[in-house]
Amino acid sequence: MTVDERAARQVAEQARETRWQRPSFGKELFLGHFRIDLIHPHPSGTAEDRTRGEAFLAKLREFTEKHIDNTVIERDAQIPDDVLKGLKDLGAFGMKIKPEYGGIGLTQVYYNRALMLVGSASPAIGAMLSAHQSIGVPQPIAMFGNEEQKQEFLPRCAKGEITAFLLTEPDVGSDPARLGTTATVDGDDYVLNGVKLWTTNGVVADLLVVMAQVPDKGITAFVVEADAEGITVENRNAFMGLRGLENGVTRFHDVRVPKKNVIGKEGAGLKIALATLNTGRLSLPALCAGSAKWCLKIAREWSGERIQWGLPVGKHEAVAGKIAYIAATAYALEAVLDLSSELADAGSHDIRIEAALAKLYASEKAWLVADELVQIRGGRGYETAESQAARGERGIAAEQVLRDLRINRIFEGSTEIMHLLIAREAVDAHLSVAGDIIDPDADRQAKVKAAARAGGFYAKWFPTLIVGKGQTPAGYTEFGPLAKHLRFVERSARKLARQTFYAMSRWQGKMERKQRFLSRVVDIGAELFAISAACVRAVQDENRNSQVLADAFAKQARIRVDELFEKLWKNTDDSDQAVARQVLAGEYAWLEEGIVDASIPGRWIADSTHHESTARNVHRPTPR
Repeated sequence: MTVDERAARQVAEQARETRWQRPSFGKELFLGHFRIDLIHPHPSGTAEDRTRGEAFLAKLREFTEKHIDNTVIERDAQIPDDVLKGLKDLGAFGMKIKPEYGGIGLTQVYYNRALMLVGSASPAIGAMLSAHQSIGVPQPIAMFGNEEQKQEFLPRCAKGEITAFLLTEPDVGSDPARLGTTATVDGDDYVLNGVKLWTTNGVVADLLVVMAQVPDKGITAFVVEADAEGITVENRNAFMGLRGLENGVTRFHDVRVPKKNVIGKEGAGLKIALATLNTGRLSLPALCAGSAKWCLKIAREWSGERIQWGLPVGKHEAVAGKIAYIAATAYALEAVLDLSSELADAGSHDIRIEAALAKLYASEKAWLVADELVQIRGGRGYETAESQAARGERGIAAEQVLRDLRINRIFEGSTEIMHLLIAREAVDAHLSVAGDIIDPDADRQAKVKAAARAGGFYAKWFPTLIVGKGQTPAGYTEFGPLAKHLRFVERSARKLARQTFYAMSRWQGKMERKQRFLSRVVDIGAELFAISAACVRAVQDENRNSQVLADAFAKQARIRVDELFEKLWKNTDDSDQAVARQVLAGEYAWLEEGIVDASIPGRWIADSTHHESTARNVHRPTPR
């Protein structure tokens, strides 16, 4: 399917929520307004929420400690049936589903803590539960389904019928305009044809959320029974990490789906997917934060036990710096997670930017934390847990955590896509006010009118970026020793908004192609958000020495912010792009001489044309 760049952008833009009906800390931050009042003090759940959540966590912890063996899952590349049955009986597949539909009814905060707990025992189980409830059938049905659909599907999900989300195709990733799966009307049904790739949970799923093109209507979301005639799971995919993940390739051939299984309305599928992900993305930061906390535990214990040159390795400065980074980052990741989750539970904030920042930041930082742990452990960090245990040492799966975490920089929007998604929201005000100024199809009269509107907007907005509370020594004194960091955030937010304005003035409509510039803008915003979350958590967490960790994190993050500001205008972007063009043109093919390419022969992208499957169906039902 051929779709030009303009059409692809139009599809993505039409699916984006353009209204801001509720306040957003993230949106204001990128506009240069440090609205600390939106996150401090931030709302917290009710006593009933906490009682329910703690009770479930206690049961989940007991089950996790007694019945989940990560070594077995890693070795067999499969979650045992008895573990799945136990999780179903516990209600783990209905954690977020309301009690009236048979679920536990956990808040986002406690759901994330549950994922953190079970994910620390087995990342594969964490990924399965996350995919089932955060993007599978429960979330879109809860948000967009009618009451009949809720009554039909949610109780089944709560009892443990596993669900999957099917959007990606062999030739379609983050560009849904090229979606090849079709759904055509035939009487009271739709008939689905197409191929879906990387269907997490798809190998064992009972219910599927499928995105398909309805002719002349657009991308539409369907609930599909996984055992429907014409559905074939053609392959169970294997990955460098998450070896127990039940991820596959699913082919649809003349699959009949009743009209009543449409979620929302025809053509609303992509909007539903994006809205689902706004909150669903918080599950990945939960798993990342859990991994960072585990890395801290191992780093602390090992660095005090291992002696080199007469001292525990943790007392040598080179290792001490790594330990400090791990501790400070683990604290910040949990602070970002908790803040975003509390805002999601309260429902009074638009958290699309906060959730996206949390996913981006946590996936990148947790990977670095795990890499530092492997380095601290040295050769043992590279050795598998089973190998260590076989020769008489404690089996620490540091290398597995590194492998397992790597996918989070790709899952549910790669780092590059998250940068672009957040950047689009960050510059929304500029693009909206520019309007016809940067529209190549607008006539001269429209551009003149747009210029007048833009002038009025910037005349009011830009002066607010000159002076702020961050320049006042007494600013944010209620935060005590951490006040200096919040003053830095306030000053930096205004500076970031000014730099974005300068870039918009310079590049105008071409700014959307300055992806590396926009990525740095987003990364600055992410660091400022994380500093804010860490400081807010520290002052509310009075019974612990949190302020030391928050201070350490803020000091580390401020250095990164300064470096990113420097790189906004002093970088190698233009020369790098020129080199890349030459590489793609084959001008440096000579550099590839002297090696052997050991790749397995085959097509770059598998055939996804519509036809009946000839493969063996590897779909595997799980015990009820």
